[in-house]
Amino acid sequence: MEHVFLIDGSGFIFRAFYGIKAEMTRSDGTPTNAVYGFTQMLLKMAGDTDADHIAVVFDRARKTFRSDIYPEYKAHRPPPPDDLIPQFDLVREATEAMNISMVDMDGFEADDLIATYARQAVEAGADVTVVSSDKDLMQIVGPKVKMLDAMKNQEIGPDQVREKFGVGPERVIDVQALAGDSSDNVPGVQGIGVKTAAGLIEEFGDLDGILSRAEEIKQPKRRQVLIEQADLARISRQLVTLRDDVPVEVPLQSFKVRDLDPEKLMAFLQAQDFKSLVTRIQSRYGINAPPPPPQETKAEPRKKPVADAKQVSGAAPADIFSGQAEYELVQDKARLKAWIAEAAEAGIVAVDTETTSLNAMRAELVGVSMSIKPGRACYIPVAHSAPEAQASLDLGLGEGDAPKAKDGIKQIKRDDAVKMLKPLLEDPTVLKIGHNVKYDAEIFAHYGVEVAPVDDTMLVSYVLEGGLHGHGMDDLAELHLGHQTIKFKEVAGSGKAQMTFDQVPLDKALDYAAEDADITCRLHRLLKPRLAREHMVSIYEVMERPLIGVLAAMERTGIRVEPRVLKDLSADFAGRLADLEVEIHRAAGHEFNIASPKQLGEILFDEMGLAGGKKGKTGAYGTGADVLEGLAADGHELPARVLDWRQLAKLKSTYTDTLVEQINPATGRVHTNYGQAIASTGRLSSNDPNLQNIPVRTEEGRKIRQAFVPDDGHLLLSADYSQIELRLLAHVADIEVLKDAFRDGADIHAITASQVFGVPAEGMDPMVRRQAKAINFGIIYGISAFGLARQLGIGRGEAAAYIDAYFERYPGIRAYMDQAKEQAREHGYVTTLYGRKCHAPGIEDKNSARRNFAERAAINAPIQGGAADIIKRAMIRLPGELAAAGLRAAMLLQVHDELIFEVPETELEATAELVKRIMESVAQLDVPLVVDTGHGANWDEAH
Repeated sequence: MEHVFLIDGSGFIFRAFYGIKAEMTRSDGTPTNAVYGFTQMLLKMAGDTDADHIAVVFDRARKTFRSDIYPEYKAHRPPPPDDLIPQFDLVREATEAMNISMVDMDGFEADDLIATYARQAVEAGADVTVVSSDKDLMQIVGPKVKMLDAMKNQEIGPDQVREKFGVGPERVIDVQALAGDSSDNVPGVQGIGVKTAAGLIEEFGDLDGILSRAEEIKQPKRRQVLIEQADLARISRQLVTLRDDVPVEVPLQSFKVRDLDPEKLMAFLQAQDFKSLVTRIQSRYGINAPPPPPQETKAEPRKKPVADAKQVSGAAPADIFSGQAEYELVQDKARLKAWIAEAAEAGIVAVDTETTSLNAMRAELVGVSMSIKPGRACYIPVAHSAPEAQASLDLGLGEGDAPKAKDGIKQIKRDDAVKMLKPLLEDPTVLKIGHNVKYDAEIFAHYGVEVAPVDDTMLVSYVLEGGLHGHGMDDLAELHLGHQTIKFKEVAGSGKAQMTFDQVPLDKALDYAAEDADITCRLHRLLKPRLAREHMVSIYEVMERPLIGVLAAMERTGIRVEPRVLKDLSADFAGRLADLEVEIHRAAGHEFNIASPKQLGEILFDEMGLAGGKKGKTGAYGTGADVLEGLAADGHELPARVLDWRQLAKLKSTYTDTLVEQINPATGRVHTNYGQAIASTGRLSSNDPNLQNIPVRTEEGRKIRQAFVPDDGHLLLSADYSQIELRLLAHVADIEVLKDAFRDGADIHAITASQVFGVPAEGMDPMVRRQAKAINFGIIYGISAFGLARQLGIGRGEAAAYIDAYFERYPGIRAYMDQAKEQAREHGYVTTLYGRKCHAPGIEDKNSARRNFAERAAINAPIQGGAADIIKRAMIRLPGELAAAGLRAAMLLQVHDELIFEVPETELEATAELVKRIMESVAQLDVPLVVDTGHGANWDEAH
């Protein structure tokens, strides 16, 4: 027994009943909306989990032992709605039809049974997932017990419990006893809510401490009510405390997962008239497959071979690796309607868009492709314009044909197609699968369609194998399916002759676009089940998938840039570059092309005779930044000036010249693109333009940031995690000295200097502190004595002595580093605080340089990846929290540990307080998270 799944069946029933408002009845008139929702949720839960024991726990009767303690307990609740009553027995039948264990018991609530079985499972060494959003169950959350809100796909652990109650799970009972619960008629103490209760517990320890020391409470009214209603508080504690010692009649071992009997389940679903679920089970298990839908009047489907699997990634179901594919060109509304209906019945569809640009903010929709099952897909052109596009197709369109465009293309008008697709794409019961679905969602958003819910095969692959390979569709198709996809240049040309997709002939467009949807469908069937098998469901469902919509909204919003500031800076940089060129040529003794590494190397090592020159395979000297920095540290002027020239030239070409051209004419803002599947640590990347690489501490970087401004009446708010990686290091390496320093708000670098160099922290020489700071941050990245020596301008022996002294004072850090390297060697990856796998290819490489690099990456990944996970959790929470508070701030940018918001001036204080509170509370470490906030009329002022 490794993982026990306990499902709050009673909670599921009510959420399903109120969540599906549409009238649903079977042929005899029995209402079935709750049964349908319950069955759908249970199928998904059972299919997604890796649990080896599963049970659905129900309430048996309203009267329990709590009614004897307090007769008014739940007595005020009205009877269930008439339409729900006949569905109680049906949901039990549904559970039985799915071959899942179920349990209930007289005298006890489902929550008591869940608490009891959870305790038994933990004592047996198993992990427990309680599928429920019931706050009463949060008291049993712990290291081995978590909750899962199935409707929101949100995991509930100790951090989330603390966010809700202000205390950890072990004190939830005390908070509920004081605050009461109107829904269950738990009285509590009059006038005390959750926040006040949490504050009292923080001050006095627990409920008994509060009641015994009530005389010490300063507020007269609160003191009086706690004294007078102490007995009510104690009764309330009895009512809210879950029994974990119920003498259960059904043993935990009997919950072992059993194989599904498709025929048995089909019989139940057909009896309820659940046609869409019937279709889904038929498709999944290949039983009683329905005949193909009527063909109506349409173009003949095109059949094309799809390469048989090389099965690089192991065996997979045959339907994923079929050797043929059937693709249909959809050019009339009747066929589109048929495809939409089929997708709605299936409850799942792979979707891809074809557009005129890779830049989502400038792209126009050209066509949409869909696939419902492997090997079958369609392409719906909506804005093709090339006259030759239909030359090789016999379209054979009949009644219901789309009107001919002016150039003879027969296709559904874009607005009409989008209008037809919108209900499907927004249907909460139909899962839309994409590959880099954020892009497709942004495209549809331009046309008023909010695509949800979504899955992303690119992100699934990334969560499973980040750092091992690329996650583009072409890469994954070859890796997992043994299939070479059609390349864009094969249908649109390349170079100057490349056409936009609206000009691609329809026969080529069909094969290319439909293949994209087909491959996405195949990859989803292959990769998604691995999340559960490899214990990565939480990272995907809690961390990555919810972030898709957040990032899409940020990208669509963009940030305003002042072109005048950039143009003035560009002119200034050009003048300074010219001056630097004069200095460099003077130092060299003659003019040369500074941008040429070959010419620079010859001057440095041949003409000037500087030491350290090494030639590469091309015969040219290496002149990278590390080489030039070493020479500059030795006091040579020319390499120092070249470094200045390169930095300034890069800033000019990347930002002051280019950003002006990247301002969207329709919005007056720049819209970066965030990459979720790039860095192996989970960090986000930014491109087109890259706004994460603008220097923070240089004067030039500050001037560039001054060009980023808010709209009128707004300010920019910066919220930046302070020393988050050092805090994570103190936490994961369990260094008490560092943890105490962070808890006390002490100067961590001064503490390190005091520990390593043996000098008092008071009145410390700033140079000594700077050296300690370099060691602190360098250790995270596995810095060598050579690297530290270069950074501090000291001898290698002295640097080595500093590092040895550091590890002597902080042995836990050395132990952590050794453990990280060992884990990487044993498993091929290391993990972050939240379980993200950061793969470490090269950890066993025979080449020492590559092996050392992999070891340094393994040491750093849990720290950098943990920081990335924490800020992602904050980004996911903040939009909802801001909206709930009625605040209009927009999250614009994420730059590593910093978030940038555009805030109405009148809401600045409230927004800053909320952002800081949420960011500091999204993770519970042994040290506090600290967020520094700033604001201003531009990004530089805010930072």
